[in-house]
Amino acid sequence: MTHNTLVGQKIKGFRESKNISIEDMAERSGLSVAQIESIENDEHLPSLGPLIKVARALGVRLGTFLDDNDELGPVVCRAEEHNSSISFSNGTADARKHMEYFSLAKEKAGRHMEPFIIDIQASEERNFKLSAHEGEEFIYVLSGELEIEYGKEKYTLKEGDSIYYDSIVEHHVHGAEGKAAKILALVYIPF
Repeated sequence: MTHNTLVGQKIKGFRESKNISIEDMAERSGLSVAQIESIENDEHLPSLGPLIKVARALGVRLGTFLDDNDELGPVVCRAEEHNSSISFSNGTADARKHMEYFSLAKEKAGRHMEPFIIDIQASEERNFKLSAHEGEEFIYVLSGELEIEYGKEKYTLKEGDSIYYDSIVEHHVHGAEGKAAKILALVYIPF
């Protein structure tokens, strides 16, 4: 049984606790007021890029939105615990559940890396909106076939392939045309 972590509610709570208006938040993050309202109402979770911008605008780590509790020591995530997912629409207006993110480190406090298992559903969508943010990403394909647009290049990755790149270059991760994929993604965000 999967349940969605209500990331938007947490964002709204942080914003209000810091007395930041939606307009100020939009200015700080470079997102529109409508985008922020949509995120806070949990109508539309963006891909990681905008979420990182929101975290920076609030002066918190990305992980703060995903955390369940704070564990300073090591965190073990058992296979059977991959039941709590966060869905991102991945920049496509029609596909609300384009990707399902399973955070592997929600309990780890103060982390700088975000490890996820991501289920990417097959889609015929090819008109992707690329995003850029600070940090680095490492992706390992567990199954299926993946396509990554990175700057002006396109990379196709199959099971067992991996890629490591700087997130500051505009990029988009999606299934190869009409194909689904399951990946291990590690996102590093300097704070």
